[in-house]
Amino acid sequence: MSKPYSRDYWEAFLSALKPEGRHFINGELSPSSSGETFTRTRPMDGKPGATLARGNAGDIDRAVAAARAAFDSGVWRKKDPLEKKKIMLKWAQAIRDHGDELALLETLDVGKPVMASLNVDVRLCADGIQFYGEMIDKLYDEVAPTPPSERAIVRKVPIGVIGAITPWNYPMIIDAWKLGPAIAAGNSVVLKPAEQSSLSAIRLAQLGFEAGLPAGVLNVVTGYGEETGKPLALHMDVDMIAFTGSTEVGKQIMGYAAQSNVKRVALELGGKSPLVVFADADLDAAASAVAWGCFYNSGETCHASTRLIVERSAQEALIAKIEAVTRSDIALAHPFDPSAQIGALIEEEHMNKVLSMIAAGEKEGARRAFGAERTLAETGGYYVSPGVFIDMTNDMSLARQEIFGPVLAAIPFDTEEEALRIANDTIYGLAGAVFTKDMDRAHRFSESLHAGTVWINTYDMSNFATPFGGFKQSGFGRDRSVHAIDKYCDYKTIWQHFG
Repeated sequence: MSKPYSRDYWEAFLSALKPEGRHFINGELSPSSSGETFTRTRPMDGKPGATLARGNAGDIDRAVAAARAAFDSGVWRKKDPLEKKKIMLKWAQAIRDHGDELALLETLDVGKPVMASLNVDVRLCADGIQFYGEMIDKLYDEVAPTPPSERAIVRKVPIGVIGAITPWNYPMIIDAWKLGPAIAAGNSVVLKPAEQSSLSAIRLAQLGFEAGLPAGVLNVVTGYGEETGKPLALHMDVDMIAFTGSTEVGKQIMGYAAQSNVKRVALELGGKSPLVVFADADLDAAASAVAWGCFYNSGETCHASTRLIVERSAQEALIAKIEAVTRSDIALAHPFDPSAQIGALIEEEHMNKVLSMIAAGEKEGARRAFGAERTLAETGGYYVSPGVFIDMTNDMSLARQEIFGPVLAAIPFDTEEEALRIANDTIYGLAGAVFTKDMDRAHRFSESLHAGTVWINTYDMSNFATPFGGFKQSGFGRDRSVHAIDKYCDYKTIWQHFG
């Protein structure tokens, strides 16, 4: 029987919930070594949220020491692959079994609709852990071509201790993108979630331990970036940092790696993704793709389709269709409302930043077609309505800066060459799309678009079989797919002579 998911259901669940806010180190919950805590404000209503341990360099030292001890002992990396697979699959099932709890924790932290947290974030988190669990007993070494008197084995071996720093927009999903391949490859991990979204990470680690992950294989330290993320990236006993977040902080992470032990770095950073629509396209399909691609998760998506590059003759009709889709299908409401498709922005400071960027764009001459205003202020939450600005040029700030809010910049073009020039005129290269019925043009354009993922006549379609990551200042290294395993491994050659 399906559960009666209603606002009353979630309110009752919340009243009984006791979120855990301590670190998870070496298989145990632990307060900060300083005893300090911090309390987050709930995005959906501005009320005080959970209290969390305020980590520091000493807590990072403890977590790294636990991860190093687990790695060096071989308690996980030397375990029978089939047994490791069973543990990962048990972990994935535990995530599904605790789906309501994890969804509620996610929504309390980040303000997205709880049904989206349940049906998208929890599901994809569990699927990610399962995907990499299934892969463990299917990873092979290689034998290189040699003379008969020699044998060269090329082994793929885990790097060691991985520091994973994850963002607040899709915490569970991106945690799975890092934890799944890193742990499947045999590494130990210290996870530093964003201070805005730590609750689900702590619970994921608990569930992993209960499923059979040995103590020290997965550790979680909560706290602010300067106080925990920076010490993790500078730590001399961390072998790699896997980071998802802003380009600005990604550059700092690279610097910390160079300043310390030349640790490996993998970065998935910002985006300003172009969605190009030619006049011959199916405008209804394009309008739906643009609206959902830009406004889903309140625009807090690194590869959101925030630049609409549209053939001038189709701009007016397409904008009208985008507005219709937005008003009819993408309901903005309290996150516990079952009808909500989008919810609150992450925090008041970020909401004010989004609104200030909108105001600056209007001063530059960007013309508002609809939306992009604060709404539901009476709730105390941080809500901004989806909005579109039209007749823009690509040098305007709304077209160049990553806003991370539900704001679409529409830029008209007249020729294919102009459209491609505008699309590629950005420091980012995470994703893009082209809509046209001319398949020659679609393939020509997609090959020329400088982005890690390009869609043709669709947007944001993916699964764990396809890698995700960017070009240019959108970073390097890939999450998802079998290729994600490679970045958490080294290649070791073992050469034997048969004298």
